[in-house]
Amino acid sequence: MSAPSLLPAALTDPSAAVAVPAPAPGAGNWSGAASATWADGAVHLTYRVRRPLTEGRGVTTVVARSEDGVRFTTVAEVHRDAFGAESFERPVVVAVPGGGWRLYLSCATPGSKHWWIEALDAPTVEQLPAGRRTVVLAGDDRVAVKDPVVVVDDGRWHAWVCEHPLDVPGHEDRMSTAYYSSTDGLVWRRHGPVLAPRDGSWDARGARVTAVLSLAPLVVLYDGRPRAEDNWHETTGVALGTDPALGPASPLRATDDEPLRSPDSDGALRYVSAVPLPDGSVRYYAERARPDGAHDLVTVLAPAAG
Repeated sequence: MSAPSLLPAALTDPSAAVAVPAPAPGAGNWSGAASATWADGAVHLTYRVRRPLTEGRGVTTVVARSEDGVRFTTVAEVHRDAFGAESFERPVVVAVPGGGWRLYLSCATPGSKHWWIEALDAPTVEQLPAGRRTVVLAGDDRVAVKDPVVVVDDGRWHAWVCEHPLDVPGHEDRMSTAYYSSTDGLVWRRHGPVLAPRDGSWDARGARVTAVLSLAPLVVLYDGRPRAEDNWHETTGVALGTDPALGPASPLRATDDEPLRSPDSDGALRYVSAVPLPDGSVRYYAERARPDGAHDLVTVLAPAAG
């Protein structure tokens, strides 16, 4: 099993469709950090809009709907000020089994390197901004938590969460991924780290799961970077579960394939997500650097196998 069959090289192609353009030209203007799900006959996409450091970083989280997976209509928007957050990063939108919707938000604590994850629950997508709030993962003074990947399967909730250690000032960009489980998606149990950086590799500084392609066998996409200087310019590869008996809690092993990267500017091709569609095809989304340093949210469709 290799990266080319699981991670479409078309994501790097200039002809890939732009689902959400960068909010403005130039470095630091990024649309992305997206996740998506298929529900109620449409793709529901959520992403953050980011401005340069001098203009406020991640300012809003948007939820949008599309019947074709390419042309989206905004249905809800949340501003960081409503959460007292200095910035937003990757959100997740979930159709809750039994009814209703949930939006997970990655929130930065002002004046620090700490992050926490909060959830909004509402009967409809449109009502999410005014939904019931729950801090689901608070982090602490030792670790920041953000950028979850959430999968609901047969009544069980699974999450792969990016963790940033805060023990060494100036090195908080380091990241690894831990696995959590839950019966309701609000109260989580941490099982431990499952994907860590590899010395001397393209992911030596960080390894963050961004999509789960399969639970059995466990196959994920993840992004990473080799140096602190590459923060925000991650590239994307594939990792596989190493212990089938553990299922989703299995430790992950990176494949030896070269990661996918943008051919432009800072090379970023990160936060790749994948949405299985009813016809067996899979639609991929990625935050990709363009020549002027801005990041667009792009999408490609992989046909059904066979």
